[in-house]
Amino acid sequence: MSELTQGARGTHAGMLLWALIVGLSFPAVGLMSEGLPPLLLTAIRFAIAALAIGALIWRAPDRWPNVPGLALYAVMGLCLAGFFGAMFWAAHRTTALSMATLYVSVPLLAYCLGRGFGVESPAWRLLAILALGAIGAMGLALAESGAALDGLQFGIAEAAFFLGCVASALYPVLSKWGLARGWLSDRAALRTFWSLVTGGVLIGLVGLVVEAPRALASMTLFDFLLVAYLGVFSSGVTFWLMQRATAVLTPGAVTAYTYLVPFVSMLLLFAGEPERIGWQWLPGSLMVVLAIVLLLRRTPSKSSRWRPAPSS
Repeated sequence: MSELTQGARGTHAGMLLWALIVGLSFPAVGLMSEGLPPLLLTAIRFAIAALAIGALIWRAPDRWPNVPGLALYAVMGLCLAGFFGAMFWAAHRTTALSMATLYVSVPLLAYCLGRGFGVESPAWRLLAILALGAIGAMGLALAESGAALDGLQFGIAEAAFFLGCVASALYPVLSKWGLARGWLSDRAALRTFWSLVTGGVLIGLVGLVVEAPRALASMTLFDFLLVAYLGVFSSGVTFWLMQRATAVLTPGAVTAYTYLVPFVSMLLLFAGEPERIGWQWLPGSLMVVLAIVLLLRRTPSKSSRWRPAPSS
């Protein structure tokens, strides 16, 4: 087995774990007290995750980014702030079905943006896999809504959330682009740390402007423990897994694992409400699983792996 294949298989396994952790995070979020400011909670999550990862890398010799790297981290943090800000703003103004339908575009957007930045090669097979996964994920969203198409709409809120999806797709593209130029550290933990720091600061600033910080006073000990769990695992571990995968896979392949998140949510729904099991879930489930299997069988070309930029 080649080194490339071994690295790719380990990375795919890590992204399967990523999808599982993200899918399990939604029930945890639902256990939190109502009325807490979501953007400020996200900033706290990022801060906790950054502290956890920072404890592991604080002695790294290259822990401080160079000037181009710091500027790129700032843009990447802006992408995170843009996505979470758009998501929380649109959540009160549109339907869950519209948001889920728009979100399935992220892997395809990542592929197109990656082509523009030169970090994706022409790959019709990958495009077909992404399209298959998108259709399957949309099928799961329709099954969740009871196939009620009246929940689909497109207005200002949906346009804002779509821009947030573009920002989310741009994050792994910029990570890959920065790696190719030697602007970002070759350590996934360091890239994760600085992404969390810059993203957390920007999201926190937005939260201070549009939310009421005094609402955090109503947090209970249970809420804080949930935020700590989400910070370490749903933010820290998942960001690290994504950054680790970015060094091996292309942005389109990395983001394709978002298609598994509604599949994990479906399994959790069946565990709690087995009466919801029905044939309407089958087509989308089969397409998502088939897309991931095809992705696992696809060995990336050597050009998709990160190489250190040549020294000048």
